[in-house]
Amino acid sequence: MRTQSGNTARVVVIGAGMAGARLAARVPGVTVIGEEEHAPYNRVLLAEVLAGRYEPDVIALPPAGVRRGVRVVRIDRSDRLVHCDDGSVIGYERLVLATGSNPVLPPLRGLGHTLPDGVHPFRTLDDCLALRAAVRPGVRAVVIGGGLLGVSAARALAECGAQVVLAQQGEHLMERQLDAESAALLRRHLEALGVEVHTECRVRGLRCTDGATPAVRAVELADGYELEAEITVLACGVRPRTGLAQAAGLDVRKGVVVDDELRTSDPYIHAVGDCAEHRGTVYGLAGAALEQADVLAEVLAGGSARYEGTRALTRLTLRSPAAVPVAAGVAGAPGGLDLAAFGDSRPMPGDDVIRLADATRGAYRTVVVRGDRLAGGVLLGDLAAVGTLARTWQDDEPLPADMSLLHLLTNDGGF
Repeated sequence: MRTQSGNTARVVVIGAGMAGARLAARVPGVTVIGEEEHAPYNRVLLAEVLAGRYEPDVIALPPAGVRRGVRVVRIDRSDRLVHCDDGSVIGYERLVLATGSNPVLPPLRGLGHTLPDGVHPFRTLDDCLALRAAVRPGVRAVVIGGGLLGVSAARALAECGAQVVLAQQGEHLMERQLDAESAALLRRHLEALGVEVHTECRVRGLRCTDGATPAVRAVELADGYELEAEITVLACGVRPRTGLAQAAGLDVRKGVVVDDELRTSDPYIHAVGDCAEHRGTVYGLAGAALEQADVLAEVLAGGSARYEGTRALTRLTLRSPAAVPVAAGVAGAPGGLDLAAFGDSRPMPGDDVIRLADATRGAYRTVVVRGDRLAGGVLLGDLAAVGTLARTWQDDEPLPADMSLLHLLTNDGGF
C-alpha cells in the first residue's frame, strides 16, 4: 500500500497530547500528528505556567517525533489512510485516535463562534500563554466554572495580582470531587487569597463593547447583577473531540466507543485519552489517559493487556503567595492548601462516614465506606494518610472485618 506521500507507518497517532506522547514513548516507530505548534506538554501544569511559576519548557514531556502544526482532516478506513491539511497522506497499519477534548463554550448571550477580546478558554498552552499576556496586577477577571480547572485558574490569576471573581453554578466548588464541608474549606482558602466566590450563580451572558472587534466589559448573571470584567475565563468543562471518528463512521456515543483493548468498532483503529469512551465512561483525566496509553502499548506489542478502567486520584495544591496574607484557621495556612480526593465522597443511604477535622492545623479528612469497601474520600491540609487510602480504594478489596473504621484516617491508614 502506498500513499500520495509514499509514506506508510505501522502505527499512526492522531493527537500529540499526554496520551499520544505517552504512547509514542513506549511504541517504537510511531508517527504522531499534532495540531499544536508546541512539543507535547503536561496539561496538568498549565495553571503553574499561568501563575508564572513555570516556563513552558519546564512542562514539556520527553522528546517524541511529532509532526507539529498539522491537522488530520479525514480518515479513509477502506485504504487505511489519513489525509492532512498540509496535503500529505499517510498510510497506517494501526491508527490511534488521541484527539483529546475541546473546552465547552456555554450558550451565553454575547458569545459567538469568535470569542470577544478578553474572553479566554483555558485548555491549551496557547490559551494559557494568551491569558498570561493579558493579566496584570489589578485587572478584573471573572472565571466561569468552579470545577478543578476553574479553581486552578482563579488561584493562578490571583497569584498574578488580578482581582478575581469565581462564578459557580452548582451548590459548591468542585462538586465532582468534594463534599460540602471540604468545599467550604476550599472556598475559605480562595477567599483568603482575595478571590470572590459566588456559588449557585448562573451566568446569563456577556456585555461587550460595540464595533468590529468587541471586547468583554462585564459578565451578566441571571438575577440581573453584573460583574465587571476585563478578562473572562471559560472553565465550564470539556467535550470529547469525536468529529473525525464520526465522519469515518466509527461507533460514537459520548466519546469514541472502545473495548478492553482500546479498540474501536474498526479493528484497525484504537482510541485513548479524553476522546475515548470505555464501558460507558469518558474519564477526561490525565491519569486515565496515561493508563490507557500504557495498556495500548502492550496490546500493539502483541501482549495480552486489558484496560479495566481507572480509579483516579485528584490532587491539587493551592499555594499562598507571599504577598497575600492567609487568614488564621484556613486550611493549609500559611503555606497553602493541599487537597486530595478519590472515588465517591457523597454518602448514600446505608454508608458509613468517618470524618476528622482539626481547625487548629487546618486539616480535614473524610472517607465513605460502602459495605465492606472504601467508596471514596477527601483530605485537605494533612495528606499523610492519602497513600494508603488511595491504594486501598484502587485495589477495591474488602476492608478487614476487625479494623476500626476510625483507623482509616490515621497516618498509616490502619494497616
